[in-house]
Amino acid sequence: MKLRTDLAVEAREIAGEDVGGVDFVQYSENGLDISRLEVKTRKARQQLGKEEGTYITVELPSLTDNFTETDERLITIGKEIRRLLPVNGLVLVVGLGNPEITPDSLGPKTSSRVLATRHISGEIARSTGLDRLRPVAVMTTGVTGQTGIETGEYILSIVKRIKPNAVVVIDALASRRLERLGCTLQISDTGISPGAGVGNHRTKINKETIGVPVIAIGVPTVVDAATFASDLLSVNDPHRARQKITPQGRQMVVIPREIDLLTERASRLISFALNGALQNEFNISELVSLM
Repeated sequence: MKLRTDLAVEAREIAGEDVGGVDFVQYSENGLDISRLEVKTRKARQQLGKEEGTYITVELPSLTDNFTETDERLITIGKEIRRLLPVNGLVLVVGLGNPEITPDSLGPKTSSRVLATRHISGEIARSTGLDRLRPVAVMTTGVTGQTGIETGEYILSIVKRIKPNAVVVIDALASRRLERLGCTLQISDTGISPGAGVGNHRTKINKETIGVPVIAIGVPTVVDAATFASDLLSVNDPHRARQKITPQGRQMVVIPREIDLLTERASRLISFALNGALQNEFNISELVSLM
């Protein structure tokens, strides 16, 4: 049984930094520490447990510290998102998760702040300068327990109908360390498995299943309790830790006390940065006025 994490940088820490078939670089911009990890071979994929592709990790100040739409760090994060997006064409933004459960509400909260522009067209758009807006469609999926529909099936049906050039999915993630909760942002071009952070794996949402590139954005909001115990107590056997802290077989996760504040501010950060990445002909303050 493996230590559970959705973060590629942590998977590299667990597997060892000498894993072959991986390119890893680190740099800083506007006070943010950023790492870019590229999984390039099948062997590396097997060792890390991560799909082949690019994973960008941004180390943030704690999201209990506030920020504004004029923060230069939003522009930096927007640039990192834009690296993985197609240059032109319609983009579908999807908020994954359950809005009724705070640590799983990141996707719906974020998507509600993303500027939907697909419907803006015609003379009014041209006369107001809004014809420079990139077409963006936005949706939330709920979870299978609420809808009876697999999230991947739901997204695929919309993709077939509106034919976007790419899909951006936003979801809460799981980390192996408490100190990463609410202060780490991961952006990848490998898609996502909804519910993986809490062990509830659903159909993968990626280019192979959806038919277009899928960019995943997330912030860790939970730590699997057995993974946390193994890390905290230096136990090398997660199965042994799991036996101790899963009474009656119940799976448990650890969340920070201020989780409502963290998810709220993480959703604002991602939505502002994503709006800036999608609508790069406008500055973030202008986009906020349109939201």
